[in-house]
Amino acid sequence: MVEGRVSGMSGINDFVVKFATVNGSGSASANLMFAKTLFRMGIPVSPKNIFPSNIQGLPTWYEVRVSGKGYLARREGVDLMVAMNAQTYEEDLKQVLPGGYLFYDSTLPRPFKRDDVTVIDMPIAKMCAEHWADTRQRQLFKNMVYVGAVAALVDIDVEVLESVVASQFKGKDKLIAPNLKALHMGRDYIRDNYACPLPFKVEAADATAGKILVSGNEAAGLGAVYGGATVCAWYPITPSTSLAESYERHAKALRIQDDGKKMYGIVQAEDELAAIGIAIGAGWNGARSFTATSGPGVSLMNEFLGLAYFAEVPLVLFNVQRGGPSTGMPTRTQQSDILSCAYASHGDTRHVLLFPTDPTECFSFAAEAFDLAERLQTPVIVMSDLDIGMNDWVCDALSWDDAHVHDRGKVLSAEELDAMPDWGRYKDVDGDGITYRTLPGTHPTKGAFFTRGTSHDEYARYTEDGTVNADVMDRLLRKFETAADLLPKPEADIRDPNSRVGIIYFGANRPAVLEAMDQLNEVGVTANALRLTAFPFCEDVRAFADNHDRIYVVEQNQGGQMRQLLMVEAGIQRAKLISVLNYDGMPMTAEFVRSHIKAAESDVQLAAE
Repeated sequence: MVEGRVSGMSGINDFVVKFATVNGSGSASANLMFAKTLFRMGIPVSPKNIFPSNIQGLPTWYEVRVSGKGYLARREGVDLMVAMNAQTYEEDLKQVLPGGYLFYDSTLPRPFKRDDVTVIDMPIAKMCAEHWADTRQRQLFKNMVYVGAVAALVDIDVEVLESVVASQFKGKDKLIAPNLKALHMGRDYIRDNYACPLPFKVEAADATAGKILVSGNEAAGLGAVYGGATVCAWYPITPSTSLAESYERHAKALRIQDDGKKMYGIVQAEDELAAIGIAIGAGWNGARSFTATSGPGVSLMNEFLGLAYFAEVPLVLFNVQRGGPSTGMPTRTQQSDILSCAYASHGDTRHVLLFPTDPTECFSFAAEAFDLAERLQTPVIVMSDLDIGMNDWVCDALSWDDAHVHDRGKVLSAEELDAMPDWGRYKDVDGDGITYRTLPGTHPTKGAFFTRGTSHDEYARYTEDGTVNADVMDRLLRKFETAADLLPKPEADIRDPNSRVGIIYFGANRPAVLEAMDQLNEVGVTANALRLTAFPFCEDVRAFADNHDRIYVVEQNQGGQMRQLLMVEAGIQRAKLISVLNYDGMPMTAEFVRSHIKAAESDVQLAAE
């Protein structure tokens, strides 16, 4: 039970509904229709799918936070638990807040031992058996029955819900009528047997105008198309698989000419090593290419990442992070690959990282990553995670400037080669660490070089001269420093210029941090915040650190990896950085952030007294 909170306090557009079901039961589409209906009613929602790593049979949950104020972080405690899995009744009951409600299928009645929770029972399985003979239909329509029941309990606009059902089964019109029948069975039963709505309910609003409901992987796949990617090589791994599938789906819609010719290539490789090898080969040939994986895949790709770094081949890698180490928790979220990606491969390597905060940035950062990879001639790793990648988020609509011209970087044409008396593939003539490159077939006699992963001089000739190799490494470091000025700038939220308390965060932690800042302000703790968007860090990060005495670094891993990176790469003092760490695999909550910072600030105040 969650301490210190009581269910249903605000009444309107402020509650959490959680559906407890069984994986493989068909509940996912029904639960999504529930969330979509609220979104279409103009109400901000934050759905989180909590699912096992097997195909079917184990418990799964779908949690929907409703927030008229627009808070999108996961919230602790459940106001209405829709308990459709008898195996998890005990666990589900514990999550219901005092004053909350538990709804369950009473075909087989069960006792629930909590006096502070109202139980709403409905014989769903019995009702479905009376209307459908097919066992699979009974199972599937049970899901729509409970959606109809919840619709009555929280006063959902039934016409909007019906329109969502029609949209869901568009092209499968024969399924619309029986699903609507099941929906109204549940709704009518609740309205006939219980007082509706509950003390907390929904009311139509306009808070989602101009917004979309989409997952990060869906947006990133589309962003890769708009970013000019023509080659995708991947190997299936949760939670990144749907990103490659999204790219293929959008490429089929947008990259096929009238004559049927495909203007893209996608390869499902035999493993992660082959996937990144194909992507590097395509990048060397001049294609914009990428691969998508998660932590275990990044581990396998390390040597190839070192090759792309040292041979200076453009590459984009999407890392949709999950729990670790080893194979870890494939269906839980974490931000635990920061250090392994920043320094991936052996030797002195530093990689460019981008940290999108929501699906909107998954789209824009995906597209920008290809410009950066070619401009810098290096791997660029987009650091998403399971929460952003696989959950649906309410976010700004995706936008694109049709006047945008892809930045191919320093690629020499045949005419430019003819005009150059001397050219070296790894020769820095501009002082920014970025050299000029050629693509295969550009010139019949000039511009050829031997691409190798071994030590080489500025003309790409093999060498074991340590001084020459050190010069190459120094130039690569200059290029890395150049990258800091080309990357997306951090986002500052300065609420009080005089406050000496700061918060540094990144990625999916944004909703929890922003809500926590509001909560902290209510108890007299005013903090400023800086959202990191990229690595290497720019001077803005160091300036923010200089202006604050205590900086809370909010991240989802055990070791405080971003804190370590800030100390090493930004030179911020260890004592100034205080970790706020969540690594249980669940998305961050504002309560978690607020409680940790409030406790630490209270300790500081006591010490001062």
